[in-house]
Order: sequence, then C-alpha cells, then structure tokens
Amino acid sequence: MATISVRIDQELIDKAAIMAKALNRTTSKQIEHWAKIGKMMEDNPDLPYELVKQAITAKAEKDTGKLEAYSFD
Repeated sequence: MATISVRIDQELIDKAAIMAKALNRTTSKQIEHWAKIGKMMEDNPDLPYELVKQAITAKAEKDTGKLEAYSFD
C-alpha cells in the first residue's frame, strides 16, 4: 500500500490519539478507521451508524477467520 503525507488539524490528531490509545490502535490507524467509516456513511447515507459499525466488525471477523455458522432452527 502506498502512503502519502497529509496535513491534518492538530485537534483532530489529539482526539484520534486518545481514541487510539483506548482502542489499542496507532493514531494513524484510528484516523484511517474514522475515514473508512466516513466514506461508508457518505456512500450509504440511509444506513444508521450502528449498522455500518456492525458491517466493519463482521468483515474483520471474516478476515481473521472468526465467523461462526448461524443455524436457523
């Protein structure tokens, strides 16, 4: 993956650093996470945030092989 440098307001970086520490991420990964959520929300304006969050979680579970089969009984 290519990387580039961008200018970001220091206040946003400071807030990202706090959240990153709480969620055991790097500051840059926290900003990437927020950007991913923002993009998903703009691409799907009718979806509630909680559904987008669940979709991100489900993808992470799939990518790490942690999916469980669901049985319709």
